[in-house]
Amino acid sequence: MYTIAICDDEADFLDWLEKALMRYAEEAGEPFKIIRFGEGRQLLEARTEKLNLIFLDVRMPGLNGIRTAEEIRKKDEGVDIIFLTSMIQHAVSGYSVKALSYLVKPLPYDVLKAELDRWLGSIKKRDEVFWAVQNDAGTYRIMLKSLQYIETYNRNLLIHTDQDRIVCYKKLRDVEAELSPHGFSRSHSGFLVNLFYVEAVEKLEAKLTSGGSVPISKQRKKKFMEDLAAYWGDRL
Repeated sequence: MYTIAICDDEADFLDWLEKALMRYAEEAGEPFKIIRFGEGRQLLEARTEKLNLIFLDVRMPGLNGIRTAEEIRKKDEGVDIIFLTSMIQHAVSGYSVKALSYLVKPLPYDVLKAELDRWLGSIKKRDEVFWAVQNDAGTYRIMLKSLQYIETYNRNLLIHTDQDRIVCYKKLRDVEAELSPHGFSRSHSGFLVNLFYVEAVEKLEAKLTSGGSVPISKQRKKKFMEDLAAYWGDRL
């Protein structure tokens, strides 16, 4: 079951989007639960189960979509957000909240279907991909979606996940070769970062959505920024 929130101040469009999502769910054989909101504040204050996806209108009275997404990101780093807009120039604002994409209204069903196909494919792949690590304490199965960054540590590596720190005896250049196809980039000679967690880059530092940060060396900044731009670009 995928739980999807739709937030838009236009009731007619909400009606259409809800019906379109249920049509897609039936065609794809995927169970969807749809929760409707007429404004951003309602979405933020609602006590709902874990959301998998949010459709969020950019221009709403009161708290607009970008501000709403900023508040959502303070509590939930993983939920995917698709912005709805009638003005594509608003898309640049989505970089700061890691928007999955923008859809322009009026929205044809075939465009919505293609975006949902892409989203379901990515979320299933994201949930399934893992990395196996061994050390003297045992063997670990690390889901890549939980791996924030890896740093050199006492001639070994220290893996930082959402919940744990794990020592690894591999070389960072070998790990980089394994993980770079999955959205990881070397920010520094001693750091490999999951670009999913990068919230901002300030001078020679990458701020992470988890609240921490990692250094960026001058020598690697150009390549790191190119990797980050390509990664963010896939989501706009």
